[in-house]
Amino acid sequence: MARTTMELAFISAERVKFDNVDLIKLYFGDEPDGEKDLGVSLLSMQVSEDVREEVWGACKGLDVLETVRVTVEIERGSKNAGKFIVLHVESAKAARGAGAADTAAEARKLAAQQQAKPTGTQPDPAKA
Repeated sequence: MARTTMELAFISAERVKFDNVDLIKLYFGDEPDGEKDLGVSLLSMQVSEDVREEVWGACKGLDVLETVRVTVEIERGSKNAGKFIVLHVESAKAARGAGAADTAAEARKLAAQQQAKPTGTQPDPAKA
C-alpha cells in the first residue's frame, strides 16, 4: 500500500456509533477538474480504526473550509480504484507555523547572500 499527504479543504467529519460499530468518515474539498466537478471536488474518506480517536479529536478544532494536511494510506478498492484511508489530520496553518520562523530566517540569510553585484563596466555618464 502507498501513503501520501495532501492539503485539502476540510468540510465535515461524521461519526456513526451503534452496537459494535464505530465509523468516522471525513469530507474534504479539492480543486475541481472543470469537467466532472464545478465549484469544488468533494472527497470522502474513511478513518483507520487505529487512529479513530486521534483524528476525531483533531477535527473538532477545525473550521469549515480550513486547509488541512491529510496523511492517507491508499488501498485497492473496487474496480481497482484507490481507496483513501485517513491516518492523520492536522491544520495546515499549524504545520506551517511551526517552521515559519526558521523559514523566515533562512529567507533573510539567502537574500543577504544574493545582493546585487555590478557586472562588467558601468557606462561613463559623460559619454552617454
